[in-house]
Amino acid sequence: MIELEGVPELIDPVMVAAFEGWNDAGDAASTAVAHLEKEWKGEVFAALDAEDYYDFQVNRPTVFMDGGVRKITWPTTRLSVVRIGGDKPRDLVLVRGIEPSMRWRSFCNELLGFAHELGVELVVILGALLGDTPHTRPVPISGTTSDADLARRMDLEETKYEGPTGIVGVLQEACTHAGVPAVSLWAAVPHYVSQPPNPKATLALLNRLEDLLDLRIPLGELAEDARAWQVGVDQLAAEDTEVAEYVQTLEEARDTAELPEASGEAIAREFERYLRRRDGGGPSSGGHATTDGGEGGSFLRDGPGGRTRPPKPQRPEAETDEPEAETDGSDRSDGDDGGAIGRDGGDGGPGDDAPKD
Repeated sequence: MIELEGVPELIDPVMVAAFEGWNDAGDAASTAVAHLEKEWKGEVFAALDAEDYYDFQVNRPTVFMDGGVRKITWPTTRLSVVRIGGDKPRDLVLVRGIEPSMRWRSFCNELLGFAHELGVELVVILGALLGDTPHTRPVPISGTTSDADLARRMDLEETKYEGPTGIVGVLQEACTHAGVPAVSLWAAVPHYVSQPPNPKATLALLNRLEDLLDLRIPLGELAEDARAWQVGVDQLAAEDTEVAEYVQTLEEARDTAELPEASGEAIAREFERYLRRRDGGGPSSGGHATTDGGEGGSFLRDGPGGRTRPPKPQRPEAETDEPEAETDGSDRSDGDDGGAIGRDGGDGGPGDDAPKD
């Protein structure tokens, strides 16, 4: 039995969750939930027992000094609640943690126990994966659900994915079996620049969350951070002619594929978001999943100065409709960034579509 002392009765609560690890390329998803906690001053009211779900040799605890006293922070998953004011107040239950190392079904059942006790009406799980997408274009965001009715009502894609999955896919399926409406929002992060942070992908996830929940999220400095990130990647990519040519190839493919959407629903969504903000409406690392499976990497390091530059990526030999492989997460606290894209072999090749789990 879960006791939630000190938590008030919630108003139209929605649970928003993100997990570091394989489902969080560029830390885009976990950073999005952290942004919500910061902007709305969320206070943690519960934490899962780290001993039950984490291998501390994979996700190591960290030591810090607090007033001259050494303390340890254990890797876990924490829950907080934020109340959004305005004409139609509502509450968000924010879940932020690390993909568990073991006992995934018990992990999901415990989260669903909290959702039940709090009266959660919808679960939204954020994720990010490495994809064959140019950093110069808007970040592709896909919304998926296992519920056909929910897909129609919320303009989402009904997932048909088959293959290895991460905690995002497992939690979404657990919600479905428990009768809790659940949605996954995925951001595609350029595979050739996977080093976190990626504020552009975080911003895109938050914008899509705004549309989904019909609310206004205060962005703070995130929009400026996203612009600065793109300028920095532009400069790094321009230093390597092969990478610059490859980015141009991705741009042409993307522009051709999305030409029919240049007018229509995409523009309508942007215009609605503009009106909402103008009127003040509403309230104010290890390997990662890729679109074809496998483990992606980051910018390569150059020389003793530590300057980063993009690798020379291989062009994909074939396109794929679904992600197909999952890799083991690495010890994030030890600084392993998972290697570089474009190396020989089968890992880390770019794909083409967002995940359907």
